Amino acid sequence: MTTKEVIIIGGGLSGIMAARTLLEKGIEDILIVEKSRSVGGRLATRRMGEGKADHGAQFFTVRSRELQEDVDKWLGEGRVKRWFGNPYPRYTSVNGMNALAKQLAETIPVKLNTKVSSIREERDGPLEIELESGENIFANQCIVTAPVPQALSLLSGVTEPSLSTISFAPCFVGMFTFNGSSSIPSPGHVDENLPEGVERVVDHHKKGISPSVTVSVYMTGEWSKKNESRKDNEIRTEIQRVAERHLAEGTEVAGAELKRWRYAEAEKVMRSPYVEVGASKRIIVCGDAFLREDDEASRTRFESAYLSGISAGERVASKGK
Repeated sequence: MTTKEVIIIGGGLSGIMAARTLLEKGIEDILIVEKSRSVGGRLATRRMGEGKADHGAQFFTVRSRELQEDVDKWLGEGRVKRWFGNPYPRYTSVNGMNALAKQLAETIPVKLNTKVSSIREERDGPLEIELESGENIFANQCIVTAPVPQALSLLSGVTEPSLSTISFAPCFVGMFTFNGSSSIPSPGHVDENLPEGVERVVDHHKKGISPSVTVSVYMTGEWSKKNESRKDNEIRTEIQRVAERHLAEGTEVAGAELKRWRYAEAEKVMRSPYVEVGASKRIIVCGDAFLREDDEASRTRFESAYLSGISAGERVASKGK
C-alpha cells in the first residue's frame, strides 16, 4: 500500500507551487499526480515542425511581493524575460511557458500519465485516492488543483455549495506554421483592432521562443462557448482565416492545429485562495479561480494560480506541525 503525507492532484502551476511550498516547509513525503504527459497545465507549449508555440498562457504580470521576488530570481537565472507592457510588464519564459513549469517542478516527485477517478474519505483513516488504472494511493492530506468541475467529480460523497458557484469559459486556440514571415509587428503580440471574437494573436518567432514562424490565435470565451459544438476542422478553418490576415507577402500557412481548453478562465471566482472540504477538512481545493481577498485584478491568471498554490501549501504544512 502506497501512503503519502500529501497527494497533490494536478501538476499545473498551483500544484507545483503547493508542492514547492511543502518542500520548503520540510514536508517531503509528497507526490503530484498528473493526468497529462507533462507538468504545466495551461503553461503549455507545443512543437510544430521545427518550431514551437505557446498555446496556453502567453505571459504573466506581477502584482504581489511573493511573485516579484521569484520573478527577479528567474530573470537573474535567465529563465524568463520582460516581453512587453507598461505600466505592468508582461513576462514570459525564454524557452516557452512549459519549460518554466518543468524547471519549477524539477525537484518534485511527480507521477505523470495518471488519472484520478475518485477521492474517498474515511474519518479515522487515510484518504483513499483511486486511480483509473485500479490502483489506490493513500494520503493523510490531499490538495486538488484540477478545475473545479473536475475536482467536484472526484470528491466522492463530498458536497461543498461554495464551489458550485465557480464556472468556466472555454477557449479555442488555433496554431499555425508559416513558410515565411508574419506581418505581426515586434514583439510579436497583437490584442487590438482584431476581428470580433478574437482575443489575441502571437508570433512565437518574434516572441523569441521558436526558430521558425508559428502563430497562435486565441478566441474569446464568448466566441468559444458559442462554437463549442462545432467540429474541430470547421473551427480550425475559421480561425485560420484570422491567421491569414497576418501573412507577409509571399508567405503561406504550412500547417494548422487546434487546441480546445475546456476550462480556460473562470467566469465566477472564489474570494479565497483555497477551500477546505470533507468531514475532516483534509482535502483542499485550490487553483487559478481561487483569489486572495486582497487581489485587485479580480480575474484568473498565472499569478492567481501561483498564489493559490502557495496558500494551500502553507495551510497543509500548518496542519502537519
